[in-house]
Amino acid sequence: MDEELILTELDYKAVRSSGPGGQHANKTATKVELSFNVSSSQALSDKEKKRISRKLSGRINKEGILKMNSEDSRSQHTNKDIVTGNFIFEIKEALKRPKPRKKTKPTKASKIKRLKAKKKQSEIKAQRKDPLK
Repeated sequence: MDEELILTELDYKAVRSSGPGGQHANKTATKVELSFNVSSSQALSDKEKKRISRKLSGRINKEGILKMNSEDSRSQHTNKDIVTGNFIFEIKEALKRPKPRKKTKPTKASKIKRLKAKKKQSEIKAQRKDPLK
């Protein structure tokens, strides 16, 4: 993954925000929408594209475009920084390989403890029974 190249492939669009700002919000475009075409990116290898498509499938539309937006701030520049930071974080998280699970065996002590607990429970239940039957 080439982060510098990815940043050049991003498309930003400023639209009117529904967030804070009063009358100011009605005449300025402070919400920033980021779109990134995963399938045609030059910065990602084919394996990385597949991994991102699988991990971020809920955010990617049918055309293979990942969309994110930010309207937290009243400033367009701040929202652009926020959405870019969120995008980079999401991409890095999606590209992380999960740690392989190591198979473990229960210890001898844990087996004995489990068997003692089972024996105790069975004794408790056995005491509930009517001795005449």
